[in-house]
Amino acid sequence: MSYEDKIRPPARANNIIMEGRAKLMVSGVEDVESFDENEIVMLTTQGSLIIRGSGLRVEKLSVDSGDICILGLFSELCYEEVASGGSLWSRLFK
Repeated sequence: MSYEDKIRPPARANNIIMEGRAKLMVSGVEDVESFDENEIVMLTTQGSLIIRGSGLRVEKLSVDSGDICILGLFSELCYEEVASGGSLWSRLFK
């Protein structure tokens, strides 16, 4: 076992809890890439998650635990598919 494997923390579970269409709690968040009142894009342990709606605002974000709480009116939650097959350059020149 390599040194990196020993110090790498275990992957956090990615869970989504929605209360009505007004409150959304997501765990397993690794990074918030962008956000505005209509769209929030975040990287989770299961891939990129895009949340769309209106009046979206981040109520609470904990970087240490990987939890986020978002308020607003939600219309869409979508995971982006992770492209396989190597780097961008290797896929372009196949």
